[in-house]
Amino acid sequence: MDGNWVKIYTTTEGYKAEIIKGMLLQHGIESIIINKKDSAYLFGELELYVSSDFAIKANRLVNEQKEI
Repeated sequence: MDGNWVKIYTTTEGYKAEIIKGMLLQHGIESIIINKKDSAYLFGELELYVSSDFAIKANRLVNEQKEI
C-alpha cells in the first residue's frame, strides 16, 4: 500500500464507518478511520480513507451501500 490516502466516506455515526470498513475489508481493501469528533461536545465527523490504489473500487462499493 502506498502512502497516498484518499477520503472515500464521511459520517457522524461511528457504527456506519465500522460497517463500511468491514465491507471494504471483505473485498480485500484495507482502510483507516480518522476520528475528527470533539470528545467533549461530540460534534464532528469520522472519515474513512483508503489507499489511492483502491479508491475507485472502494468508492463504487460504498455507493452500492444505499441503506447506510
